[in-house]
Amino acid sequence: MALKDAAHDVDNAITREGYQGQSYENAFGGALSFMRRTYSKDLKGVDLAVTGVPFDQAVTNRPGTRLGPRAIREASTLQPCDPPYGWDVNPLTEFNISDYGDLAFDYADIPSFPKALKDHVSGILQSGAGALTLGGDHYISFPILRAYAEKFGPLSLIQFDAHSDTWVDDDLDRVDHGTMFYKAVKEGLIVPERSVQIGIRTANPYDAGVHVIDAPEVHRVGPEAVAARVHQIVGNAQTYITFDIDCLDPAFAPGTGTPVWGGLSSAQAAEILRGLKGVNMVGGDVVEVSPPFDTTGATAVAGAHAANELMCLYCHNLRERR
Repeated sequence: MALKDAAHDVDNAITREGYQGQSYENAFGGALSFMRRTYSKDLKGVDLAVTGVPFDQAVTNRPGTRLGPRAIREASTLQPCDPPYGWDVNPLTEFNISDYGDLAFDYADIPSFPKALKDHVSGILQSGAGALTLGGDHYISFPILRAYAEKFGPLSLIQFDAHSDTWVDDDLDRVDHGTMFYKAVKEGLIVPERSVQIGIRTANPYDAGVHVIDAPEVHRVGPEAVAARVHQIVGNAQTYITFDIDCLDPAFAPGTGTPVWGGLSSAQAAEILRGLKGVNMVGGDVVEVSPPFDTTGATAVAGAHAANELMCLYCHNLRERR
């Protein structure tokens, strides 16, 4: 069936009727969307909207993550012909998933960016859909959390990262991808005692009260124990999950702005994410994929897989609560 469909399916992102279904068009051709989902600005009946934020003006080292959403979409074309491995839910056939396209913003007016992104995500949430965001540098999580907290109240945060991003910065208007979770705690967007960072392996004297499972601990205790600990921390609280691709070791994700050795393997990350089934996830993002430094495309592939796992986790949670 799939081979026959591949002979005539093309541009499913535009030509599909409705939102559901596997896609069998050739991975190397056609209009790009995340997992070949239908492009639409009409969110009526949509369960989860995937959106891109091509922004990287907050980086402290190598730029290029503005090209991340496009690269993740391209890498995701390898996946929509099969049900997701390791899950008992298939978002592509059971839920209405759309690609909402990218945030439009004035690249030369950085001060206006946070509100533009917050309003963009608020619009998605007001429609009743959840948001899965493709970055972009990690600063984007801050305006997104503002939108989420406005609807849901203070959230638990699960953060996969090499860096804590809690450097002290009391200027809430500064746009910096290393300080936004300090600010998120300060603003009351996240509840630190119900939040956890996974994969940390850089020094920061201030953790903002967030639980830390650093990379050496992940290696020592294993993914199953890590997932169990995360469940204990967040409980049934409404939870936002942010996946910074630099949580992975540079051997698995070299194309990022601030790579740090000693990180998680892609296998460890996949097992932890699948072990989070049952977490009350209300939204998430994948950030810091920088294609100019991703010579083999491995980082974009990792980003697409991480986004797919988050989509599965969101839909698993949605099904359990319906």
